[in-house]
Amino acid sequence: MSYIPHTENDRREMLADIGVKRIEDLYQVIPEETRFPNLNLPEGMSEIEVIDELQMLAEANMETKHFPCFLGAGAYNHFIPSVVGHILQRSEFYTAYTPYQPEISQGTLQTIFEYQSLICQLTGMEASNASHYDGATALAEAVILATRQHRGRRKKIVLSAAIHPQYREVVRTYFQGLDLEIIGDKSLEDTEALLAMVDENTAMVGVQYPDFLGRIKNFAKLGEVAHAAGALFCMVVNPLALAILKPPSEFGADIVVAEGQPLGIPLSYGGPYLGVFATKKKYVRMMSGRLVGETLDSRGQRGYVLALTPREQHIRRERASSNICTNQGLMVLAAAVYLSVLGKQGLQEVARLNYQKAHYAAKAIDGLEGYKLWSTMPFFNEFAVACPRPVTEINKKLIDYGILGGFDLGQDYPDLKDHMLIAVTELNTKEKIDDLVSVLGEVAHD
Repeated sequence: MSYIPHTENDRREMLADIGVKRIEDLYQVIPEETRFPNLNLPEGMSEIEVIDELQMLAEANMETKHFPCFLGAGAYNHFIPSVVGHILQRSEFYTAYTPYQPEISQGTLQTIFEYQSLICQLTGMEASNASHYDGATALAEAVILATRQHRGRRKKIVLSAAIHPQYREVVRTYFQGLDLEIIGDKSLEDTEALLAMVDENTAMVGVQYPDFLGRIKNFAKLGEVAHAAGALFCMVVNPLALAILKPPSEFGADIVVAEGQPLGIPLSYGGPYLGVFATKKKYVRMMSGRLVGETLDSRGQRGYVLALTPREQHIRRERASSNICTNQGLMVLAAAVYLSVLGKQGLQEVARLNYQKAHYAAKAIDGLEGYKLWSTMPFFNEFAVACPRPVTEINKKLIDYGILGGFDLGQDYPDLKDHMLIAVTELNTKEKIDDLVSVLGEVAHD
């Protein structure tokens, strides 16, 4: 049973102090019809019954662990070297929390410092933190940075429709009720529409690279237009793709955010993941999270410290840039180990495998009767395909053959009804891709 520290007498004294007689009086501001809704909960169960119920549900789950996976849409099935897991499970890392005391947290601090350095090399940016939950919240924090940089005077955020739909929803959730206009282009094809939306009231322009549909675009002109209007330019990236693509810094990006899951973090039913956040040095004091720096101690030995911790635990609350960011220490460690083990050459090789295998699959599927590639633009490891039947029906058939199919784009883009987003990684062998193509061909004629 939970420990409840307040006695009945404590409660009466607290209620009297604030001028009410009962706890229920505190809810008077809530409309009466919604105060105590009938939750229609089932009868309580014993612990044994609950365990039996959960076991039955677990056994009903389909074993898909060894199914070839072609589902991406922001979370990808990559190979993770065994050393990543072995280091993560070391007790000094696994049980560590946040590195507030540098004298006893040098290992954790060095891990974060190395991770920050690697992210800066990958993105071409000058500073990185290590403190966001995932790619979606990192994008929302980028909007916070942009609005703070403009001291709240600019009220417009321009986000491309080709940014992950869930990322855009998280941004809208963050800022609902605030005087901030979040707009974007209506067409996934029209970058020119974004250019026309940027004006002197724009705080930030955001795009994805490669975009949600895997396409690779040149955003140099958009970056120039954003800067000419005085807006910050933010790029949501796939960190693995940056091993072979131009870094965001070459497009003039002010902020780079990403989902770090492709960097040695398993799918894990959706988390925990890692929000990557990098920016220019001049914006670091507007950046939320933690920034670890390298210094020398009184004996001239190298040491690591929290250089910037702009959150409410350390400074006056009204000056905090964020109050919900987390250290994500284990995920930072996983990404740092993954990047270190693969190195520059290894990371490029993995990225090339993703690129080449995806193009092999796309060409084969485009040759099937009833299927057609939606776009002819360059893409990384993901591409959209028009299908002859509803995607949900095709995916059910694929499951029958032991294959996890792609993402139904019609869920988020009504114009792309019956279009599937297919992701191909280094774990998809030629044989697995050929099996997918074969089954897709059969499904088209059912």
